[in-house]
Amino acid sequence: MTHFFRFDDLTWPEVAELPRDVPLVLPLGEGYAQSALAEALSQPPRIGLLPPFPFGWRGSGLEVPEPVLGLYIGNLLASLREDGFSRVYALTPLDIDLGLACAQLCLPCALPPACSPLPPNSERGKVILLPIGHTEQHAYHLPLSVDTIIIEAIAKGAAEAAPDSGYTLPVMPYGVSTHRDSFPGTLNAGGRAFEDFWLAVVDALVERGFDKFYLMSGHGGNMSFLVNVVKYAGDRHKRIFCATAFLHTAGPAGAAALEQYRESPIGGMGHACELETSMVLALRPDLVHMERAADDTDFIATPSYYMDWIEGGALIANPPWDDDTVSGAYGAGSLGTAEKGRRWLEVAIAEKVQHIHEIHEQHQRREARRRAGFGNWGKRNLKNLENTV
Repeated sequence: MTHFFRFDDLTWPEVAELPRDVPLVLPLGEGYAQSALAEALSQPPRIGLLPPFPFGWRGSGLEVPEPVLGLYIGNLLASLREDGFSRVYALTPLDIDLGLACAQLCLPCALPPACSPLPPNSERGKVILLPIGHTEQHAYHLPLSVDTIIIEAIAKGAAEAAPDSGYTLPVMPYGVSTHRDSFPGTLNAGGRAFEDFWLAVVDALVERGFDKFYLMSGHGGNMSFLVNVVKYAGDRHKRIFCATAFLHTAGPAGAAALEQYRESPIGGMGHACELETSMVLALRPDLVHMERAADDTDFIATPSYYMDWIEGGALIANPPWDDDTVSGAYGAGSLGTAEKGRRWLEVAIAEKVQHIHEIHEQHQRREARRRAGFGNWGKRNLKNLENTV
C-alpha cells in the first residue's frame, strides 16, 4: 500500500534525505482519490503531496489564462528537478492542459467545480486580501510551510476582525526564492511568472467589479515582485487601489512590539528566527523541532547592509545564503516561544486591519476627487460625456 506524506511538513534536511525517485505531486485543488493517484503512478511505496494550488484554473472559482498558470506551475516543478527529484508531477482535473506534457497527471476530482466564484460577488466593495506564503527551507527545526502558515493566520485574523471591510482569498503556498539552490526543498515560481500570475488575478477580479486589493506576503522573496505587480495593476486599472506592504509585524506598532518582547539583538530576526519560530509555536507547535534549533547570527553586516526583520541600511543586495548561514536560518530561533508568538500575531493582525481601513479610505477619497473632475480627470470626464452624446 502506498504511504502519502505532506512534503511541506518536512524540514530541509529531511527533504535532503528523501530518495530522489520518490514521486512528488503538486495538486491543483483538492478532492482527488489517493487510490487513483497511486494507481496512476504504479503503486510506489511513498508519494509526497505538495500543498494544493488554490485557484487559477477553469472550475476553481478564479481563472487566469492557462499559459500563465502553466508557467507558474512548471517553474515550481523545475525547482524539484533541480534538487534531483526525477518523478515530479502536477495533478489536475480532467480537460486542463498546462503544457507540461508527461509531468501532468489528469484525474477526476471528487469535489464539484466551484459553486460560486472566488471571491463571491457579494463581497464587492470590500478589500480583497490575497495572502501569499511560500514553500521553502526554514533551517533544521521548522517546516517548509512556515511562511504559508503565518500569513494565512494573519489574513484570516484580519478578515475576521474587519468582516465588513475585508475578505480573504485562500492562501497561496508558492512564491519566489532566488536563493533556492542553497538548501533542498525550496521552490521558486520565477519572478516574471509570479508577476504575470498575480497581475492576471487582479485583472480577473477587476473585470468582475472588485476595486480594492491587498497583496499580503509572508515571504521576503516575494516583496520586490509584488511591488511590480502593484505598479502594473495601478497603471492598467486607474480606478482601483492595489497595495502591498513589507511582510508583517513591520509597521510602527509591530516594531514596538518586537522591541518590547524580543530577547535577541539586531540580527536575531530574519528567517527561521526568534519571530517566525515563535509564531509557528503559537500556531502549529506540532511541526516545530526545538531540539534541532541552531542560531545563525553571523551575518556579514556593515552600517548600510545588515539582516533583521525590519531591514535597514541604504544598500539592497542578494548575496548567496551560503555566505551567512550554515543551518538555513538568519537569526536566533532557539529564543522562540509560543507566548511571544501570540503577542506578535495579535499585533500583526491589528496592523493589517489598519491597512485595510486605509485602503478603503484611499480609494474613497481618490474616487471623490476623480468624480469632482480634479486635474486631468476633468478632461477625461468631459471626453466620456462627449462620447455618450
